[in-house]
Amino acid sequence: METGEKRAIGARNFLYPMPTTLVGAHVSGKPNYLTVAFCGIVQASPPMIAVTLGKMHYTNEGIRENQCFSVNIPSRHMVEVTDYCGIVSGKKTDKSEIFETFYGRLEKAPMIRECPVNLECKLIDTLDLGGASEIFIGEIIESYAEERYLCNEIPDIEKIEPIVFSMYDNNYWGIGEHLGKAWSAGKKFGEGNNEKRAENNELKENKSQCRCSLREVNKNK
Repeated sequence: METGEKRAIGARNFLYPMPTTLVGAHVSGKPNYLTVAFCGIVQASPPMIAVTLGKMHYTNEGIRENQCFSVNIPSRHMVEVTDYCGIVSGKKTDKSEIFETFYGRLEKAPMIRECPVNLECKLIDTLDLGGASEIFIGEIIESYAEERYLCNEIPDIEKIEPIVFSMYDNNYWGIGEHLGKAWSAGKKFGEGNNEKRAENNELKENKSQCRCSLREVNKNK
């Protein structure tokens, strides 16, 4: 793999891609949904997730009031309605009837039936790091999916067809081709690593000899 000169492009969140989710909360007695890409795994056991929302968002009130929220994963076929939920605020637009809502164990964490996967979360902590946003840490107390989206009892990414987001150029993307099996693809690299190291060392020695030869030539000029 060829490499080139690196240049600084600024201290910004270039972590690609970002998940596109719909965060749900009960606000003023109604379900409300907000498009959120600042969302990520905190830990596996117990399963926890973090969502970061601007402090001005209407959804935050419901999360704090009910101590719970949902993270819903929309499919690529829902890109228009997903984007719409990020354009309009629940303060001015009633988003409670956009989707078919269902509830689980927590009873006040609204979830979207149309989304392939739903995570029902109990609020564990709220972090304020001094910026324009607050971070809600939730424990996933249950996950939901239709049978058609599962393979061996877990969600299948090809069937879900999630939407991913690229920040700063503000674009939605789909998932591409399968590249390899995790904790398996690297074994082939490891098996051939000694051979590759030997080749690299030989190349380094040759390059070093070339440079030395050039220096000798320059001295004699």
